[in-house]
Amino acid sequence: MSEGLSNVVYLTIFVIASAITVFKFLALRRDPTPTLALTAAMFLTASPVYVLASPAGYRAVGEALGQPSFATLPVYLGILACFAYTHVITFLVDQELREEPAALRRVVTTWTATYAAAAILMVALFVSADLSKPADPLKFNTRFADDPYVLGFLAVFFVTFGCGTLNTFWRCRRLEPEDPRLQHSLKVFGVAMWFVFGYIVLNTPAIILAAFGNHSLDTVAVWGNVTGVTGFLSMCYGLSGSAVGHWLRERRDIRTLQPLWDLVVGGVDEELAFSARSAQSTLFTWNVTFHLHRQVIEILDGIRVLRSWVTPGAAESVYAVHQRLSKNAERPLTEVELEAAATATALWDAVERLHAARRRWALQGHTGQLKPPGAPGHLPGEGTPAGAERDRLRRVARALGEPLVQAAMTELSHERAGAVEATPR
Repeated sequence: MSEGLSNVVYLTIFVIASAITVFKFLALRRDPTPTLALTAAMFLTASPVYVLASPAGYRAVGEALGQPSFATLPVYLGILACFAYTHVITFLVDQELREEPAALRRVVTTWTATYAAAAILMVALFVSADLSKPADPLKFNTRFADDPYVLGFLAVFFVTFGCGTLNTFWRCRRLEPEDPRLQHSLKVFGVAMWFVFGYIVLNTPAIILAAFGNHSLDTVAVWGNVTGVTGFLSMCYGLSGSAVGHWLRERRDIRTLQPLWDLVVGGVDEELAFSARSAQSTLFTWNVTFHLHRQVIEILDGIRVLRSWVTPGAAESVYAVHQRLSKNAERPLTEVELEAAATATALWDAVERLHAARRRWALQGHTGQLKPPGAPGHLPGEGTPAGAERDRLRRVARALGEPLVQAAMTELSHERAGAVEATPR
């Protein structure tokens, strides 16, 4: 891998890691848990590591400090810290260890002390080495392997790194959390550890040969960086892929529900909204879970208000129109889809009846609260369990734009217009 390509790859990873860092810290504000804190800290550490590891960043640091290969120290310490964080995370998600706090503290303390001791020893060995030769960002491991202090530095790093990686892999394989998303994350995380360990496997023989003056495997060591990068990207997906996917699904649900919110909340009573700006769904709505739950609650409140304006004829018109149109339709609607269409029509009709009553109320000079015309009407799907309401409302929101609902509303309008004309004056 050339230095130019390495710059592109490493700086791209920096951007990815930085974006995930922001995402994780925003999540940490809402849910301050140790696991999430360690994940956020890991990505926060990884971001500058990949800037320093890029040949451009590596050389810039060396020139600024007058020590060409100095960037190796913070890069390797940063890598060790990143994997120390992820290693500890596997302890925190282990249900058996969490049930025994003393055992959890003991194992976390032991491994943390191991990583800390390794870092201190690496610093001592690195500052004692002769690194006066020109820098080679991609071949530090083999270029300076003839220096005993560098060899010791690399030995401490690879032994600690390797043991931690293998132990993390083993723990990912044996953990069986109930949450399927966490199961998937741990599975991906375990695969990532194999790629990361590939970095050690490719570098170790090259370093040993280089220590004896044989540099025939230097290129193999450089390719070890590729496996390391692949492992880190897999970790990014394992630690964030399911969370990002969940966030995107909830944002999609917010957009789907927005037309229904506009109809039954925005078009009925603004006081049903949590705040004047609560309905505004923007690209930068990070706390989507709160936003979505708030949206669903407000829609249900709006529906509760509208039930007094619901008439049986609205839902019945949908079934009648569907029966008439289904003869020529390629695929008749399912019962669930038909129920959603009937609910959408009934709500839309109720809103129009409410608006018409308000206009008449105002024209007659009345003030105060408009009284409902009668007892609450029945809406299709009212017996839906609370856990399934979000899916039902999503179907109703999508049905608002369906031709069947449009046709039913047109038919209702014509029927009411005819009824008005037939009324004696």
